Amino acid sequence: MKNFDQPSGHILPIIVIAQFLCTSTWLAGNAVVHDLMLAYDLDISVMGHITSAVQFGFISGTLFFAALTIADRYAPSKVFFASAFSAAVFNGSVIFGHQSFFTILIFRFLTGFFLAGIYPVGMKIASDYYKKGLGHALGYLVGALVIGSAFPHLVKSFSGGMPWKDVLTVTSGFSATGGLLMILFIKDGPYRKKNSSLNLTAFLNVFQYKTFRSAAFGYFGHMWELYTFYAFIPLIIMTYLKEHPGVAINTSQWTFFIIGIGGLACIGGGYISRKIGSLKTARSALSLSGICCLFFPFIFGLPETMFQLYLLFWGMMVVADSPQFSTLVAQNAPDEIRGTAMTIVNCIGFAITIISIEIITFLLDYITPQYIMLLLAIGPFLGTLALKQPGIEKYHA
Repeated sequence: MKNFDQPSGHILPIIVIAQFLCTSTWLAGNAVVHDLMLAYDLDISVMGHITSAVQFGFISGTLFFAALTIADRYAPSKVFFASAFSAAVFNGSVIFGHQSFFTILIFRFLTGFFLAGIYPVGMKIASDYYKKGLGHALGYLVGALVIGSAFPHLVKSFSGGMPWKDVLTVTSGFSATGGLLMILFIKDGPYRKKNSSLNLTAFLNVFQYKTFRSAAFGYFGHMWELYTFYAFIPLIIMTYLKEHPGVAINTSQWTFFIIGIGGLACIGGGYISRKIGSLKTARSALSLSGICCLFFPFIFGLPETMFQLYLLFWGMMVVADSPQFSTLVAQNAPDEIRGTAMTIVNCIGFAITIISIEIITFLLDYITPQYIMLLLAIGPFLGTLALKQPGIEKYHA
């Protein structure tokens, strides 16, 4: 008899590589935002709006995918493939012609829309292959997402700053390649329970389960902090450089390091979860990232090395809990609508990121950057409180 807990060795690496390649489009606009500002005479407020456009697109996409139970009704690898090619097209469309602020936002929105068929569907595919080892598997998968999201910043830092159009071209090519890998090499997993019926209320009904709500609300607290931190890392570094004129830090390169190291933290958290469980791993990382928020005003007085180490540590803790929250969500959702449940949780979580990013963007006119990130501590505090429901962890990852 085949041991479903040990799928073929190529399965997880291909899913991880495909996820990395496709999610490189996520923050591609953020990585070239300064070039867009110069090319199209835009002001600093576009930094938050361009990121929010992707998030809003992702929210719209996840709501669409969840309402129509697409990830449960159709072969997930085919959904992933179609979404990856669509994201590649719209990510790359910004390089053609003379764009306006409006058209840039539209293309970033559509990129985000089709990322809804990549990130949550990739996790759905992993959950179709893994049960007991899901937290460990998702550690790699979310790690790939984080490093993929950070990758455009590294590309931008090449050769003193790769032309912004080349950054978008490279990331679009990556996304198309990731889609091909998934469709060619990944079939339906043994734990997939096909649901051929259209159920327009499934994505809402799943919240009737108490343990599912607890896992989801913990994830929502995590999301209040995560992408706002990512969106404003360049501003944090630039603020530090203004206060320390003698310091030279490559903003694009260090943005990649700070975001990218979170990918390693996700993988490390996956291993830790095998020892102490997903719940304790998620709660610990969420608490530590909350502490980082509270100490934020003091980091601008730190020496350069201490400043960089602090941001690297925050970059690890802010996302190390993400795969464990996804594991808890998957464990507490009915098998026949697991893909839909994971998608709607992503939808709501990313809606929260838009609120957070836009509030911070608005308040930048009234609060100095040195204090603005204190507001992010609200998420970890409420998220930690949500994880009190007994029975939330079914078994160790």
